[in-house]
Amino acid sequence: MKIHLDTEKCQGHGRCYSLAPDLFDCDDLGTAVVVVTGELNDEQLAKAKLAAGNCPEFAITIGD
Repeated sequence: MKIHLDTEKCQGHGRCYSLAPDLFDCDDLGTAVVVVTGELNDEQLAKAKLAAGNCPEFAITIGD
């Protein structure tokens, strides 16, 4: 499973990088950036799902 981020939906609320700072960061404008590429391990997957579930814009999806 991988993290997919729709940067056009992201409004910079910062929940993802607050909940999973090892998976997400932000750019100079506050828009989320995925810092992990490739397949997620079990711990990363759990954090990614938490971040996706807390994104008010539904900008984060987890999939292949």
